[in-house]
Amino acid sequence: MASDQELPGTVQNILDQESLKWVFVGGKGGVGKTTCSSILSILLSRVRSSVLIISTDPAHNLSDAFQQRFTKAPTLVNGFSNLYAMEVDPSVENEELPGDGMDNLFSELANAIPGIDEAMSFAEMLKLVQTMDYSVIVFDTAPTGHTLRLLQFPSTLEKGLAKMMSLKNKFGGLLNQMTRLFGVDDEFGEDALLGRLEGMKDVIEQVNKQFKDPDLTTFVCVCIPEFLSLYETERLVQELNKFEIDSHNVIINQVLYDEEVESKLLKARMRMQQKYLDQFYMLYDDFHITKLPLLPEEVCGVEALKAFSQNFITTYQPAIKKGTMEELEARVSTLKQQLTDAEAELERLRKGKQKV
Repeated sequence: MASDQELPGTVQNILDQESLKWVFVGGKGGVGKTTCSSILSILLSRVRSSVLIISTDPAHNLSDAFQQRFTKAPTLVNGFSNLYAMEVDPSVENEELPGDGMDNLFSELANAIPGIDEAMSFAEMLKLVQTMDYSVIVFDTAPTGHTLRLLQFPSTLEKGLAKMMSLKNKFGGLLNQMTRLFGVDDEFGEDALLGRLEGMKDVIEQVNKQFKDPDLTTFVCVCIPEFLSLYETERLVQELNKFEIDSHNVIINQVLYDEEVESKLLKARMRMQQKYLDQFYMLYDDFHITKLPLLPEEVCGVEALKAFSQNFITTYQPAIKKGTMEELEARVSTLKQQLTDAEAELERLRKGKQKV
């Protein structure tokens, strides 16, 4: 646990790194990625001129987190002058494909190359984002498996392009003949499709170089202190290393603290959590590990996000310490309330028995 003292358990290092352009937030499903990415974007908006947060998760939650409707166009977040949000679906939309008889042909081509539709959509989104002048862009990513696919998009596009070229060499001008046969414009022909792929590949490769630059890009892993989440985080960190993407922050969400736990069930879960917390600190001794408390309510809306953001820049301290007068008074108050509730329940049972 000595490592906890070596590196501060906050995300201040991200806020201080002025060169950062891309911040990815990822992890297992249901660990609080959207809340963490939303709060990171709020904190960054205090130190940067303009911030864009993008959700690439098909099950978008940004609108729920900020309690505001977002679309695939950047929208100013209520209450901010420099924070924008957008939700994009990483799949090719039907209206982007050519119409009439070519629908099936292009669908077959896309399906023949696994992941090519997502890769093309992601490339289009990056092309759009690059034309915008944002100081930093935060990605609220889909669960781990989707995120790893997103990182593989450059190689997916390369494979797709190679496959298209092999089809071109094998069938010669057949594709162009088919486009003429179906009466499709040249803009949807073989050369146009290959040109589009080439253009996207250039964009992806350019962005990929930025992703591999630790001065420009970092990945924040969000998890909870449980076995599956620990396993997914380790898998994610290993994959990030393989893709040469910098990662030096882990956020552990939903942590139980002894000072705030009364029931036997929660105490048992807290002991289980401690076992995995120890493993996190052992595995990631050179990471900034930020622990966030389990709350009795959801963190929704700008004001709630702002209030909870304090735990990202200062180490969370339970409100009451054990052995103090305040802690004993709180326990007495809780016990009195439990006694009152039990007496009321007993009275209801007695009245019910008398009626019978």
